Amino acid sequence: TYVVGFMGLLGALFGRFICGWACPFGLYQDLLYKIPGKKFSIPRVLGYGKYLLLGLTVILLPLVVVNDFGIGLPWFCKFICPAGTLEAGLPMLLLSPDLRATLGLLFWNKLFLLGAYSLWSVLASRPFCRTTCPLGGFYALFHRHSLIRLKFTADNCTKCDACHTVCPVEIHFNETPQSGECINCLRCMTEACKFDAISLEFAGQPLGGKKEKAIQA
Repeated sequence: TYVVGFMGLLGALFGRFICGWACPFGLYQDLLYKIPGKKFSIPRVLGYGKYLLLGLTVILLPLVVVNDFGIGLPWFCKFICPAGTLEAGLPMLLLSPDLRATLGLLFWNKLFLLGAYSLWSVLASRPFCRTTCPLGGFYALFHRHSLIRLKFTADNCTKCDACHTVCPVEIHFNETPQSGECINCLRCMTEACKFDAISLEFAGQPLGGKKEKAIQA
């Protein structure tokens, strides 16, 4: 209850800003995506995967499948999460070599998943965030109502679609400004939009933005 409440507080305050600015595995994927090569889009339907895993492995299974003490397993963290393997599992093995004797099928399965998502990250932008991460799915539920969020001003938009080309999660911000897939990286605002159609606000109050520029003929 404490953990869910704390996460809910973060979601209500920041929404998916956490995904765009505070997630180490997100940074890891961004760095891999910079490797030159052919890039591919991720089918939008795969985005529902993170909500399925949130409901199944984070909520349902831990509540239903419990041990004699009434405690459920952290299914996602134990069996799937490649971020935990990279950020905790591998460092623990480096710091405590004695643990290597305990490695089994579970570890090698997690290592395979880390390798698979790493390769996918070279070919497509942030695949884990977009298709699998239940925490991203949880924060996405707060996207429309978080205190800090991006605001779209339709009257300023020229429909140049510049925001489409810089988005790491391939959303069209000027068409779906309330999309829960948005990780609030701010690239659309700082790198693409020249007409102040996208701005940042806190509790409905503007936090700044670029000055609107006149449209050149």
